[in-house]
Amino acid sequence: MARSDFQTLPGTRDLLEPASGRVRTVVSTFAELAEGAGFGQIVTPMFEDVGVFVRLGEASDVVAKELYTFTDKGGRDIALRPEFTASVCRAFVQNRPVTPWKTWYAGPSFRYDKPQKGRYRQFDQVGAEVIGSNDPDVDTELIALAWRFYQRLGLTDLTLLVNTLGDAAERPTYLAALRTYLEANAGELSEQARVTMAVNPLRVLDSKRPQDRAVVEAAPLLGDFLSDDAAAAWERVLGGLDAIGIPYVVEPKLVRGLDYYTRTTFEFTTDALDAAQNAVGGGGRYDGLVAALGGPEEPGVGFALGVDRTVLACEAVGAFGDDEPPVDVWVVATTGGTDGLELVESLRSAGIRADRAYDGRSMKAQMKRADRSGAAIALIVGESEAAAGTVSVRPLRGEAEQAPVDRNEVVNRVAELLAGD
Repeated sequence: MARSDFQTLPGTRDLLEPASGRVRTVVSTFAELAEGAGFGQIVTPMFEDVGVFVRLGEASDVVAKELYTFTDKGGRDIALRPEFTASVCRAFVQNRPVTPWKTWYAGPSFRYDKPQKGRYRQFDQVGAEVIGSNDPDVDTELIALAWRFYQRLGLTDLTLLVNTLGDAAERPTYLAALRTYLEANAGELSEQARVTMAVNPLRVLDSKRPQDRAVVEAAPLLGDFLSDDAAAAWERVLGGLDAIGIPYVVEPKLVRGLDYYTRTTFEFTTDALDAAQNAVGGGGRYDGLVAALGGPEEPGVGFALGVDRTVLACEAVGAFGDDEPPVDVWVVATTGGTDGLELVESLRSAGIRADRAYDGRSMKAQMKRADRSGAAIALIVGESEAAAGTVSVRPLRGEAEQAPVDRNEVVNRVAELLAGD
């Protein structure tokens, strides 16, 4: 058979079992926890007017380098979604749900980034946002939701980094001090950091380049420029984390990668991943983003968690355990009639996961396929069973014996066996 010339594009991949099942587990676990905390799901378009994402900050790499943009047939400038928060804020402005609005999401985003392990150009995220509340307890509850999610998955080797970026009102004073410091030490910075400094000096603090490390570590701290209100809110967040027993590390240089953040920022890292790329998610406050998108002055806070990296981290620590087989019962039918079809449909109608072989394969070939399927039980219908109105029930795991069961009772018997009776 000729090999196809068509392959996945750089930064994309096909997800087959068991990888696709693990992604589904991550998303369903998050959905259960988020909805249990009062969050309703939102599904936003995968592409928007490019202006929605420009509001993320033109100095950020996401906007300056990584947006997938195109002009559609109607002449509109479009961008594929690089993250969810801006789309959620646009949806709030357009639909005006009652505040505080608590919503969660899951799905793919797109960034023209350098592909590497755990980082793709099409990548999946889960996340949650709350729009319409200034209460610092909301920040704490969101952090707790993400923390519980990782704990539920079994990713216990986790570090929570937290910081505050203060309010927009005091940011200019700090930025002026930071710019003065960076300009005085520009000769020790990398070329990339000097370019970033000219556009947004705050982003230099996010540099992971070894050449920039010494300058970044000695830079002025934003925490020294906080207003009384911002400082009180920050103490409330930390006190809330202490009260509910979530450990954290205050990281004064944590600024995240997008320009819209204010006050609380946070990030989750794990040693289960390569040290250079060990973040699995994060978020923070973005109190000016709704207004920047044409809406009212509503505060917001949220997070996004990387599904792909979360799966890698969980695999590294064995959190998924043994992958569950896709079916519980495999039907083996060699009569040439509709016995296999009818039996499979009876099982599925009763909520029992079942499958079968096709193409009139031999008993031996079908039994091999049954064993490879991972199913717990094989149901066999040959000529003798068909004539007697029975089905042979053969447990494929353990030492139980094969036994005939009346055709009308077989579904009930299978359910009993799967329940452990």
